Amino acid sequence: MANIKLKINQKEYSVDVDPSTPLLWVLRDHLDLVGTKYGCGVAACGACVVHLDGEAVRSCVTKVKNVGEKAIVTIEGLSENGNHPLQQAWTKVDVPQCGYCHSGQIMSAAVLLREIPHPTDEDIDVAMAGNICRCGTYTRIRKAIKLAAEIQSGK
Repeated sequence: MANIKLKINQKEYSVDVDPSTPLLWVLRDHLDLVGTKYGCGVAACGACVVHLDGEAVRSCVTKVKNVGEKAIVTIEGLSENGNHPLQQAWTKVDVPQCGYCHSGQIMSAAVLLREIPHPTDEDIDVAMAGNICRCGTYTRIRKAIKLAAEIQSGK
């Protein structure tokens, strides 16, 4: 066990865990930040995506010892009131069916919109390819990302 200091959603945390513990389990089991989901455990589905210094990472395979002083943002920290353009668009388009994968979907899409404010269908397909939706809401996901881009740009 080691005392690990983390900066998550602009707050400082200290946890006593095995340094090889995946970040996902630190978030969920030690800090009760349960918006990030466990899907596969091998970085194949995208349900566990969080931001690490602004980049989308799979928290199920990111060892907490490798985080260092990097800033972590989870779905809970994406916006204070759940009013991020993607969260607004997800609701307006009624994207979720079961909803399980959508925190990871939204976190991946947030990086996409930061890097490409007005993505094409191809941009969306490439950026979201690693996020699996078992319910198959891909058409609604694409529509919501485009709506979020409009909301973000003030249209």
